[in-house]
Amino acid sequence: MTTRHPERQYLDLLEQVLTRGDERIDRTGVGTKSLFGAMIRFDLSDGTVPILTTKRVYWKTAVKEMLWFLTGSTSLRALLRENVRIWTDWPLAKYRRETGEDIAQEDFERRVLQDDAFAERWGDLGPIYGKQWRRWLGADGREYDQIAGVLDMLRTNPASRRMLFHAWNPPELSAMALPPCHMVYQYHVTSDGRLDCLLFQRSCDLLLGAAFNYAGGAALQLMLAQQADLRPGELIWVGGDVHLYLNHLAQAREQITREPRPFPTMKLLRRPESIDGYKIEDFQVDGYSPHAAIKADVAV
Repeated sequence: MTTRHPERQYLDLLEQVLTRGDERIDRTGVGTKSLFGAMIRFDLSDGTVPILTTKRVYWKTAVKEMLWFLTGSTSLRALLRENVRIWTDWPLAKYRRETGEDIAQEDFERRVLQDDAFAERWGDLGPIYGKQWRRWLGADGREYDQIAGVLDMLRTNPASRRMLFHAWNPPELSAMALPPCHMVYQYHVTSDGRLDCLLFQRSCDLLLGAAFNYAGGAALQLMLAQQADLRPGELIWVGGDVHLYLNHLAQAREQITREPRPFPTMKLLRRPESIDGYKIEDFQVDGYSPHAAIKADVAV
């Protein structure tokens, strides 16, 4: 019996949103077609990872973003130094709105990189993912490192049902450049030593964002598994509001006509002393042969 390609789950979800998504105006004003509630399961135990093949996914960008989250940084400058520009849109929009200056993205990024005062004023993204993951400020005034807590439980109490971290911190949402979309990561260890992850995403830009969430989540799972002497198991992605922007429909229709190719493998080339020691050079992806990239604009 032929095994169904796991990427078909994603293509099926694209098609469902296209055919029966509820059309409405959203926060950005662009408008979406949306479904509520979806699940996709990827098996990482054979070494493969869900880097989509029906379009080229710049997986190094997704992994660099995940490594940035793990540092606890909220600085756009740190990302730009790694040539990652996927977070520029939000502070750029804020700058244009508040100053009235129609600055080009390239000029804005250059100023963030070169001007310390400008970077401090306009290049901080607020208390987003990394801050909440590594430096959650408790009501007691102490900072809590949720990642360290999960790793400790993975090592000492792998049967726990409390191995999770999240980023939805209500008092700090208004100060964030963008409230967290991939909100909760919960982990589960099987009796034979496999690490499973359930990733809940409250809001998912299905054409542009999902591919990065799959790749970044898989990379994080590999790092946590290695640090806890476990083997990667399943990555289970759950979406809340799963949507296509109305200016992405043609691209989605193009993507669902493409035949998936074999998923690539990802492996870690070394084991750092801690979760904080990983670099992009530690990740090796083999066998990635995707279809051409599909371009689309980000809705801000």
